[in-house]
Amino acid sequence: MCAAGAETIELPVIEIQPPADPAPLAAAIEHLHDYDWLIFTSANGVRYFLEALDRSGRDLRSLRGRLCAIGPATARALEQLHLKVDVVPEEYVAESLVAALGSFDLRGKRVLLPRAAVARDVVPVELEKRGAMVDVVEAYRTVVPDNAAARAREVFGGKRRPDWITFTSSSTVKNFIGVAGREALEGVRVASIGPVTSETARAHGLEVAVEADPFTMDGLVAAIVGAER
Repeated sequence: MCAAGAETIELPVIEIQPPADPAPLAAAIEHLHDYDWLIFTSANGVRYFLEALDRSGRDLRSLRGRLCAIGPATARALEQLHLKVDVVPEEYVAESLVAALGSFDLRGKRVLLPRAAVARDVVPVELEKRGAMVDVVEAYRTVVPDNAAARAREVFGGKRRPDWITFTSSSTVKNFIGVAGREALEGVRVASIGPVTSETARAHGLEVAVEADPFTMDGLVAAIVGAER
């Protein structure tokens, strides 16, 4: 955004932390060789999975299952470990991920899904309908930063308010509304990273001015730049 001439203001409303209980992920890693598929829905999921793997008595040699990544950033996080990603959906949402696995016979297959503590259940529900045995384990959790409310007052309480706000997940929408209130965004245009985030924003009474396509940070920047032309 800076390269496009915009002044960017950071207002973190999510903070990534380790799982509240690391035991379920540790137990899954002990049986890593039993899984036919590992599905990662974020680069954070990859990061915290690898940190837990490093703490265990296992390593990547225990990984025999195929790999599915929800988008290019998640795929890159795996490829940096010299792992080949078998499936990346065309669109970077849970529904597209499920569709991308449509050509695979999942009956009786064991699937490990390390993800955030709070997330949509589309993937495990739909894969279980197709006969897969899905283990959903908390790899990390998101919390509201301690200084988020004060930072929001600082950003939105002055005379020079932002022209745009970007939401990169449903959690960022919910957390922002929680610390600043919907009224803080009066006159501020909303940019959303994708349809799930847009749906959450609208459910909280916000009007979404632009939506990224593709559903990536680059797509989000391009949508804002296009709206300003």
